[in-house]
Amino acid sequence: MKKSKTYFIVDDDIDDQQFLAEALAGNDPDCRCFTASNGQEAIDYLIGALIPIPDVIFLDLNMPVLNGEKFLVIIKQTSSFQHIPIIIYSTTSNEQEMREMNKRGAHHFLIKTHSLKALREKLASIAILSDHDLDIGLPSPNW
Repeated sequence: MKKSKTYFIVDDDIDDQQFLAEALAGNDPDCRCFTASNGQEAIDYLIGALIPIPDVIFLDLNMPVLNGEKFLVIIKQTSSFQHIPIIIYSTTSNEQEMREMNKRGAHHFLIKTHSLKALREKLASIAILSDHDLDIGLPSPNW
């Protein structure tokens, strides 16, 4: 029996949260999605065990209180959470910023789109979202 995946969407835009959750559920109807509006809220949820440990975190970069870059650094320095794959989910297409997030520990960079079909196709092509075990060593991202 397939284990249902748990995703944590950290984004200050509620519409973007819902859109991504809809796309994830369209590809994996058994998945569970939890959300936070900024990096600090996400850290509070994780440390306080207010949500289950997610299989993957989707992280926006531009957020108030604690932005995505700072959240990424904190999570990758926290032994309890550093194993969780993080997919940057942002509007930026700046290649330098993408490389920097990769250096900081992001596994993939997903540029936001307004097409549900395109988003579902992009999600389906990301290896760490497949049915394979998520807790394995991953090769360098192919951006």
